[in-house]
Amino acid sequence: QVQLVESGGGLVQAGGSLRLSCAASGRTFSSYAMGWFRQAPGKEREFVGRISWSGRSTYYADSVKGRFTISRDNAKNTVYLQMNSLKPEDTAVYYCAADRSDYRLGVSEGEYDYWGQGTQVTVSS
Repeated sequence: QVQLVESGGGLVQAGGSLRLSCAASGRTFSSYAMGWFRQAPGKEREFVGRISWSGRSTYYADSVKGRFTISRDNAKNTVYLQMNSLKPEDTAVYYCAADRSDYRLGVSEGEYDYWGQGTQVTVSS
């Protein structure tokens, strides 16, 4: 069992930056690939990016590539989402998720085993 808690959301102006954190419970955090998803009002939850167990491999949605960076610190049981050059269309609730398998693309919600409660990010124009 893994419990995930996101933090770091807030209100930021367009062009600004935020760093989200996702703290995980349990001693097996390094055994999980971690993903970030987001859900804007009235829209379905969408994939943002993913990082492998080791942190050596990352994958991003085209909409955030070059602006967002995922990293992890397995010693701290924490994964991060650094968001730069934010746009109003990045406004959403952001979720982190844990996947037992490291051997898939992980762009679908159904591929993840555990989810956090989400943190709100609002980007004003």
